[in-house]
Amino acid sequence: MKAEFGRQKIVIFTGSGISAESGLDTFNDETGLWMDHRVEDVATPEAWHRHPADVLAFYNALRHKAWTAQPNAAHRAITELEQQFDVVVITQNVDDLHERAGSTCVLHLHGQINLAQSTVDEQLIYKIDDKPILLGDTCEKGSQLRPHIVWYGENVPNIDKALQHFKNAEKVLVVGTSLTTQPAAGLVTKARHSAEKVLIGLAVSRKPYGYEFMRGKASSLVPYVVGCWLKGQKAR
Repeated sequence: MKAEFGRQKIVIFTGSGISAESGLDTFNDETGLWMDHRVEDVATPEAWHRHPADVLAFYNALRHKAWTAQPNAAHRAITELEQQFDVVVITQNVDDLHERAGSTCVLHLHGQINLAQSTVDEQLIYKIDDKPILLGDTCEKGSQLRPHIVWYGENVPNIDKALQHFKNAEKVLVVGTSLTTQPAAGLVTKARHSAEKVLIGLAVSRKPYGYEFMRGKASSLVPYVVGCWLKGQKAR
């Protein structure tokens, strides 16, 4: 996607921290738990093959929580940038809070919880909103449906598109990610040297070179950065 003529390109890169303020659980790096479940038990192809009913139950619960959650001030502020800039949101999150807040160009790296896909043809994708996926629910090819989620050990189909957006951006805002999940975390290092780069979070495992780190909540700091950029100022 090319930037609109005369409009600066901004990439917003978000992780679970931005949705945490909307009540959605984050993955805990220290314990390896997500919604009180081990990642190995709910977020790998092996877990799906061993215990598909348990995996479906986990994502059905997550889907319900995501459906009832509401965008927060950070999600809403990001949409304001579209008044003046060509904005692409690249998210590691599987919820649709960015879309519901009004962002018009969102690239999901790890799938979307409100979609289902075929287990034999990943191109067969179905919008299910908040509906559960049950054992016996199949695609038109007769294959069991699974969550439209990129599990650990699977390829990240949108990673190349995301890389090009980072390389073309004149401003980059990274929000609510610990920068530990690869290959997504490596994208932040691919931004232009000359780009203005800001990292917002409560904590960070490492500060990528060239990024201004702002410690605090997304709901207060993202609107601040957005306000600076809309006024033509650097965020400091």
